[in-house]
This record gives sequence, C-alpha cells and structure tokens, in this order.
Amino acid sequence: MAKAVFTTRVDPTYDDLPETHYHFPDIKSYLATAEAAVGDWIIYYEPSRRNEQIRDGRSAYFATARVTAIRPDPGKPNHFYAYLQDYLEFPRPVPFKEGDHFYERALGKPDGATDSFAFRSAMRSITDIEYEEILRAGYAAILDPVATPGSGGVPSKIVPALAEEEAQFHRPIVEQLVHRPFRDRAFATGVVSAYDKTCAVTGLRIINGGGRAEVQAAHIRSVEQGGSDSIRNGLALSGTAHWMFDRGLISIDDDYTVLLAEDRLPDAAKQLVRPDRKLLLPNREDIRPHKSHLKFHRDHVFKG
Repeated sequence: MAKAVFTTRVDPTYDDLPETHYHFPDIKSYLATAEAAVGDWIIYYEPSRRNEQIRDGRSAYFATARVTAIRPDPGKPNHFYAYLQDYLEFPRPVPFKEGDHFYERALGKPDGATDSFAFRSAMRSITDIEYEEILRAGYAAILDPVATPGSGGVPSKIVPALAEEEAQFHRPIVEQLVHRPFRDRAFATGVVSAYDKTCAVTGLRIINGGGRAEVQAAHIRSVEQGGSDSIRNGLALSGTAHWMFDRGLISIDDDYTVLLAEDRLPDAAKQLVRPDRKLLLPNREDIRPHKSHLKFHRDHVFKG
C-alpha cells in the first residue's frame, strides 16, 4: 500500500465524484499508482483553486479519502475507476507550497523553484510523512484552534472540543479520520463556514455572546443511510429547521426551493422559512448541495 495524490477539478473532465469514485485513463503510471493505494489514503488536489483562503489561485489540497477498489470502466477502454470511502474535506484548503516549504518534496527543485514537470502527473505517490503534514495543515483548526496557518502544518498542541473526546483527539491523525468525533467536527466546521454561520432555510444568523453560531451542520443523506461527510451533503440549519429536515417535514428541490409537508406543519412553522422559499446557498458553486443527495432526501425522508 502507498498513499497518493489524485488531481480533480470543480468541473472535472472525467467522470469524477470525489466522495465516491475517481475516473482516470491508463496512461503514465496512473494505474500502478492507483492500485498501490488500495486500502490506503489519498489526498485530493485541485489546480487553480480559488476561495477566500487561496486568494492567488494556486493549486491546493482540499480533501482526503480511502481507496477501496480499482475497477475497469465498462464503457470506455483503458479507463478505470478508483472507488473511495471515508471522504473528508479540509476546513482549510492547503496550498502546495507555503513559504519555502513544499508539502510534496518532488514538486520543489533544489533552488526553491517549482518543478513544473512533476506537476504534470495527475496521480502521484506521496510518503506517509508528506500525507501527515498535509492533513495537519488542513485540519489545523480542529487539531489546534490557535495554530497559525502556514506554519508547515504542524500544530503546537492538540486541543479537543470536548473533554470526553480527548482520547480520540490524541490518536495519530490518520487513525482519527475514521472516528466520528473528529469527522463530526471537520464536517461541522466546513458546513457552518460554507454558509457563513447562517441557517440555509430561515436565513437567520445568530451568534451567542461567546462568538459561537447557533446553526448546526445537518447531513442531507445521513451517515447511517450511507451519506458522506462532504460539505455537498450538508446544510447549515437552525435547531428547529434541523429537526424538521431530519423528520421529513421539509426538503429541498433540485432548484433549491424549500419543500414543505403542508398538511403536517403548522402555519407558525411554515413562516420560519425564507419568504421566497429559496435555500440560502454558499457563494462557491462547488460546495453547494449535490442533487443526488437532495433526491435521496426527497425520496426516502420527505413526507410531503
């Protein structure tokens, strides 16, 4: 087994859905790299990623997942699918280089310049140390809320959110990736930030005296039903809206209209929904709710 980097885009050329599968051609050493990663973890990497944290459009690492199998594409010769589980995004996308530090050593030349040839490989192996450094940089806000981004990805200490979770948060980070306390915090951090601490259904943004947002991170398709911890499978909801969504009293159409179980909701509850009945969405299109998750909720949870 060997860890790897898989390159994808917001609008991928191939049939990628990073949460579940990655599509690639059998060129260069791609198939060998993918097969070596079966049973191990990969980092997703996106060229020219633009958001509030990667202002100059540099490439960034943005998520991790575990490879479970490699299978041929039955409809396209010499193409394959890597199937993945345990997908989890980084609250902080990580630039490929911070200061003079390259997270992938092969991308840097001895003079400090970037090796453009190494960048041309969309799938490449990385060491355990490189993987750990990228994870620590991406999850720094969870591992250490007071860590300074850009410090090489190594937080000064680990500060768990709750005392009873302390044992989990002191595990090596690669072990934490499959445990709910860590995954729940990463999911919540990403979702609440994506919606700017605002309820997507009511439009309310309430911050308590300690600066904590009132909204909660809700899975559209629950983990128990096979849902992922992707931000695209999440909504920021107030406590009441979250309760109604989980019980199928409200749902979301493909055009992001809020659907109501009209005969099950009192008028007072209906009035909580934004007047135009449109979901409040993240500015970034790539982290908006995915239609497959919305359809699952309508088909299997919604009572309307």
